[in-house]
Amino acid sequence: MQQTDPNASQTPGNDDQLVDGELETLSRQLGEAETKLAEMRETVLRERAELDNQRKRLQRDLDQARRFANEKLLGDLLPVLDNLERGLAADGDITALRGGVELTMRELLRVAETNGLKAVGAIGEAFDPERHQAMAMVDAGSAPGQIVSVMQKGYVLNDRLLRPALVSVSK
Repeated sequence: MQQTDPNASQTPGNDDQLVDGELETLSRQLGEAETKLAEMRETVLRERAELDNQRKRLQRDLDQARRFANEKLLGDLLPVLDNLERGLAADGDITALRGGVELTMRELLRVAETNGLKAVGAIGEAFDPERHQAMAMVDAGSAPGQIVSVMQKGYVLNDRLLRPALVSVSK
């Protein structure tokens, strides 16, 4: 009897060699895939560790920034504090004490302005409901809507209102 299948091998030994060859190829490919998988797992673990370390570094930097955010401002205020201590330690003339307090106040205002603080609510200024709080409406010789007296100054920090000025406004 004759074999009619063209794919059939002629000898049974050839089948074993083909299977062994394919098995060897598949084993080699499996080994390569397992090696790549192990490398990828290691890479993923390293990346996760790096991300975790970066997150911890950022958190630590953020905590440090919060803790020392006022460092510059407080450093600028130290001379003001020194002047106040000198003024309290001084004995004697009231006019000299007043002069020292005025100098200290000017120094404090300079430090505040350097750090973005500005006073609002000057007499003669137009009333602005976003920056001023009218405490009274008075008949005055000035134009309507003008500030005629300031009961308490308001302050703005870098264009953000910290405290509105308490003012009297002309009718």
